[in-house]
Amino acid sequence: MALSERAHFMTLKVASEVRSRFPGLQVLAADIRNVKVVRESAELEKFKVSMLAEVEKRYDLQSLKDVAVFRAYRDFFWRAGLDPTKVRPAAEALIRRILRGSPLPNINSLVDAYNLASIKTEIALAAFDEDKLKGELVMRFAANGEKFRGIGMQEPKELGGGEIVISDAEKLVAIYPHRDAEETKVTEETRNVLLLVCGVPGIKEKILAEAEKVAVDYVVRFCDGREFTSKSTG
Repeated sequence: MALSERAHFMTLKVASEVRSRFPGLQVLAADIRNVKVVRESAELEKFKVSMLAEVEKRYDLQSLKDVAVFRAYRDFFWRAGLDPTKVRPAAEALIRRILRGSPLPNINSLVDAYNLASIKTEIALAAFDEDKLKGELVMRFAANGEKFRGIGMQEPKELGGGEIVISDAEKLVAIYPHRDAEETKVTEETRNVLLLVCGVPGIKEKILAEAEKVAVDYVVRFCDGREFTSKSTG
C-alpha cells in the first residue's frame, strides 16, 4: 500500500491494569515506511563486524547481569512471571552470544539491523509487518486459554493467563517484551514496519528515545525507507 493511501499511524494503548501494576512502564513506537528488506546485506555484515569488536571491549560475561538496564529488565521479568536466567532480556541475550563466541542470528537485513541497534543501546526492540496488523494495538494481561504462536513455533501454545501480551483487533502479536508472533514477523516481503522500543519500569524515556533514534537510523541506513512519525505510548 502506498504511503499516501495509509490513513493513520498505528499506536499502542497500555491497559489500565498493566499501568497500575507496572507504573513507569513506557513504550515508544516508530512507523517506518517503504523499506526494502533483503536476505543479506554485505554492508550490514561489515558493520556487524565492527559492532562485535565494540561489544567485546565494552562488556564481560561475569558482570553483564549487573548492567543497570539489564537489571531493570530482569526485575520486570521476575515480576511478570518469567525467569530471566532462562528467558533473557533480548539485548543481554545477544551480547552474551557475542561474548561466548557464537554467531549472531542472520534473519534478514531489517531484523539484523534492529538487533544491532538493540545491542548498541541495551534496549529491547520489536518490529512488526504493519500491513499485517489489524486495528489498535493493546498491551494487556492475557486471558487463560488464549493462544499464541511465536516466531519459529510450529503450533500455537495455550497461555495460562496473566502474561503481558500485545494484541491487535484479531490476534496476539507479542508476549512482551521478549517474543513476537509468527504471523506479523518482518520478512523480505515487508514494506511498512512498526518498530516498538520496549521499556520497563526503571528505564527513563530519554534512554528509550535514544534507542529509537539509533534503531531508526540503522533500519533506514540498511533497508532504505523513512520514518513517517513516532509516538510515546506511555
